[in-house]
Amino acid sequence: MISRRIRATAAVLAAALLLTGCLPLPFIGGGTGGGSERPGPTGEDVDAELAEFYTQELDWSSCGASGIDCTEVTVPVDWSAPGGDTITIAIARHKAKGTPIGSLLINPGGPGGSGYDFVHDSVDYIVTPAVLDNYDVIGFDPRGVNHSSPVVCYTDSAEQDEYLYGTYDEPYGTQGWLDELTAREKAWAAACEQNTGALLGHLDAGSVARDMDVIRAVLGDTKLHYLGYSYGTYLGTMYAELFPEKVGRMVLDGAVDPSVGDLDGLATQMAGFDSALRAYMTWCLDGSGCPFAGGVDAALKTVRQMLDTVDARHFTAADGRVLDSASVATGIIFTLYSESYWPELSHLFEQLRKGDADTVFRYADAYNSRSADGSYPDNSMDIYTAVTCDEGDLATDGVSTLDGLAKIDAAAPILGRYAAYDDYAVLDVVCSNWPVPVATLPTAFDAVGAAPIMVIGTTNDPATPYANAQSLSQQLSSGFLVTYRGEGHTIYAQGVSCIDDTVDAYLVSGTVPSADPQC
Repeated sequence: MISRRIRATAAVLAAALLLTGCLPLPFIGGGTGGGSERPGPTGEDVDAELAEFYTQELDWSSCGASGIDCTEVTVPVDWSAPGGDTITIAIARHKAKGTPIGSLLINPGGPGGSGYDFVHDSVDYIVTPAVLDNYDVIGFDPRGVNHSSPVVCYTDSAEQDEYLYGTYDEPYGTQGWLDELTAREKAWAAACEQNTGALLGHLDAGSVARDMDVIRAVLGDTKLHYLGYSYGTYLGTMYAELFPEKVGRMVLDGAVDPSVGDLDGLATQMAGFDSALRAYMTWCLDGSGCPFAGGVDAALKTVRQMLDTVDARHFTAADGRVLDSASVATGIIFTLYSESYWPELSHLFEQLRKGDADTVFRYADAYNSRSADGSYPDNSMDIYTAVTCDEGDLATDGVSTLDGLAKIDAAAPILGRYAAYDDYAVLDVVCSNWPVPVATLPTAFDAVGAAPIMVIGTTNDPATPYANAQSLSQQLSSGFLVTYRGEGHTIYAQGVSCIDDTVDAYLVSGTVPSADPQC
């Protein structure tokens, strides 16, 4: 089964642009698109009950961003019953300047990241000029996400605030807390079921992969060219397993290992964040103005002591929210996705020492997609949990929530337990009370017959550890590994010429490197 991550998504990095005013991705001159219109659907043979989806004509229109046009694709709610209800998948396109090689579908991760927004708002940053010149770049919102037919749970921002930030009467890690958490999660799941309907049971990667195949066909492509980040690598892997003969050029950056169970994956991920925190601390102590002193181990111990004691201090933000250890860990993790945010982490620690809850909430809010006015402009947190329950194994792994917390704490003794209170524990409890069955999905991912698939791994990626990329590249029969020796979550189109040149040569010319370039 697929391992879940704490919102491992390139979209989290994009959110930081608004938070910090920084541009960690290189600015690439604004392309306007403008190549000739692509042909219609491929006209391939499919089962009669699927023909209406594979032959639909798309109605494109400008959608408010320079050079971007948008449309919707209709797909079944339930792919096992395609004659039933339907939903729509939202698509944003940046057309190639000349005659395109084809369409390049992009997914930024999640589960819950908006590919539509990724392309609509940031196309100049997410691929290089070579790719913009040679592909129609396509961002899509997977089923349940935002602009597509969405998952809807709580509809009131105050309810969502209480769900994400509300404190408990009993201390974290106790049975009393677990009882409170269970009541909270049952109420949330009931709201999801009531407000979403049948779609709630069909959010899994297998269903999304089938949607992707329809998108490919109606765009006029006989092969799927694809760039997936983080959880988006799992969607690409699933597509390759279900449709190996239709794989074109596929790049999977920040890979998920689909063979690892959820709890093991979360424990490994949290160890990755601890490793990233250690790298931050080394950098901090070597520079000036670091809020810590002494050696790295002593400073990390101080961080753990902060987390151990913050609940008793009841720091309160201007909006009345009370800061707890889980929200502090969430804020810390947000700043560990990229080393370019490490100065922000120093600022977080400085303000936490002063009892400034507002600053810490600012980072936690960015992670949770909460706007400064208290609203939630997308449903990324809801669908993250819903997808995890639809396709994960937390409800059936036989491990109690408290035992799972202990395992994560042992794997990541600085951040692990506290981050897990708002992630693993929530997922484990709600998935154990989920109102729809878990999807039946492939258990092996060799994608026999697929064209070569590029898997990119960063050696100190905190969200999707490097071992994931090593494993996935070996599982895929045509997989090959490209390594970046460095920090951060995902790396393509971030100004590392060795990576960018290798990816572009593959996407544009089909060139497979003779060996891992070890960038």
